[in-house]
Amino acid sequence: QLQLVESGGGLVQPGGSLRLSCAASGFTLEDYAIAWFRQAPGKEREGVSRISSSLSATNYADSVKGRFTISRDNAKNTAYLQMNSLKPEDTAIYYCAAGRYPYFSVSGFREGQYNYWGQGTQVTVSS
Repeated sequence: QLQLVESGGGLVQPGGSLRLSCAASGFTLEDYAIAWFRQAPGKEREGVSRISSSLSATNYADSVKGRFTISRDNAKNTAYLQMNSLKPEDTAIYYCAAGRYPYFSVSGFREGQYNYWGQGTQVTVSS
C-alpha cells in the first residue's frame, strides 16, 4: 500500500517549536519531490515548503521563511518540517505530499503536481 503518514503535530505555545515527520511506505521517497501544505479553519489549503528529489533544493512560502526548515532523510524514507518561532497564525492541519515532476521548471506550490498525500496532522499554536 502506497501511503504517506504525518506525525509530530500538537499544541505548542507561541514562540515554540515542533518537528513534523512524513514517512513513506510502499514507494521510494527519494525519487519524489516533497511538499508540505497546510489548511487553517475557513481557509484554502496553501503551500508551505517543498524540496526537490535531487540536490535537495528548497522553497518556502514568504510567511514561514526563516522560521521553517524542510529536509529529507532518504535512508529513512522520511521527510521533515522543522517549525520554529511558531505563531498563532501557523495553526492548521499540515499535510505532506510527494510528486514526480520537473521541480526546477515549476514555480510555487501546485497541488496537481503531487500524487500522494498524507492524512494530515494538527498543529495548534496557542497560549
